[in-house]
Amino acid sequence: MFKPRPYQEMIAVKGATILKTKRIVYLAMEVRLGKTFTSLMIAELVGAKNVLFLTKKKAIGSIKSDYKAMQPSYEMTIINDESMHTINGNFDLVIHDEHHRFGAFPKPSKGAKLFKEKYTHLPMIFLSGTPHPESFSQIFHQFWVSKYTPFTETNFYKWAREYVNVKQRKLSHGLVNDYSKCNYDLVKPIIEPYMITFTQKEAGFTSQIDEQILTCKMNPITYSLCERLKKDLVIQGKNNSIVADTAVKLMQKLHQLYSGTIKFEDGDSMVTDHAKADFIHETFKGKKIGIFYKFVAELQALKDVFGDNLTTDLGEFNTTDKNIALQIVSGREGISLKNADYLVFYNIDFSATSYWQGRDRMTTKDRLKNKVYWIFSEGGIEQKIYRQVTKKKSFTSSIFKKEYGIYFPDQNKKANGAKGL
Repeated sequence: MFKPRPYQEMIAVKGATILKTKRIVYLAMEVRLGKTFTSLMIAELVGAKNVLFLTKKKAIGSIKSDYKAMQPSYEMTIINDESMHTINGNFDLVIHDEHHRFGAFPKPSKGAKLFKEKYTHLPMIFLSGTPHPESFSQIFHQFWVSKYTPFTETNFYKWAREYVNVKQRKLSHGLVNDYSKCNYDLVKPIIEPYMITFTQKEAGFTSQIDEQILTCKMNPITYSLCERLKKDLVIQGKNNSIVADTAVKLMQKLHQLYSGTIKFEDGDSMVTDHAKADFIHETFKGKKIGIFYKFVAELQALKDVFGDNLTTDLGEFNTTDKNIALQIVSGREGISLKNADYLVFYNIDFSATSYWQGRDRMTTKDRLKNKVYWIFSEGGIEQKIYRQVTKKKSFTSSIFKKEYGIYFPDQNKKANGAKGL
């Protein structure tokens, strides 16, 4: 039986008023506060008849359960963003989950453009715990998708003239404009009438996230491959090659190798070192854990070590003693891992959004402590990424070059005859 919390009722009433008058309401509520239920309540209060709910694929099951528990009077279609092009219907309201995904700039994402094309005329409820996780400039396209946007500028570049301190950054191919320095003091009064913010503290949550970094010594092959790649920028094998002739590629390849996997130039992937998977298996033996991995081959390494005691299905995880492995980006939003004893990050993503969202997957109102473990390779790149994302900044190639003192004077540098794998 659905029973809303008092703060959800309060937010729903306020949200319905905003939606009726502004045609947009943005629920900027921290994770685990029940944004889905609150948005469904708003839809009921405004008298919606046919609602479209767009979310991430892994969250669809949870949202269906919420809809069934609430039993509202309206019909609702629930799909993931990637299926947006397949849906046509006479909707009178659209709810978009994790709306910060439409925050790309200076150009809108493909998804944001399609969303605007199909639904711009409809009233909208936006949901996100982190509306602008890396830059306030992320807010423009999130409102731009609606014809009822409070901004008068028709594109980001015109908007930036008013609200962004545009600077130039020097990259390997020349100078580029940096649009990330938005003046939020100017933006805030314009969007504030559309926003409802609410924190876990305001909701009475007392849980705390306790993070701990564990260091894993990788096998000698890992350090050998990384040093050879940094020196020669290429490793040529009998059947495959690893090429890192730009800063971006070297950063990506080292990110993979330091955790024991590699994706070759032909697209094939390989587990090069099971040390991290073995370390996790031994360290958390007897515990029910949620594991976040970054690269596809890392999942294979986990499967090799955990065997049948690992699933990628949330339903199976919740009804058995199995551990679960989720890809960081696809699993960081819209799902709950409250049944896990611990969260364990096999690797770390370059994105600050992934850090702040992913580590909060166990939080509930009644849980006092959430234990999150980061497994970093000894001497690897992960600690450097961690330092950056905890400051709400993404790890970029320019930061990578500074960290490693790497310069690419000649993008056509040839191999020095490195031996193969």
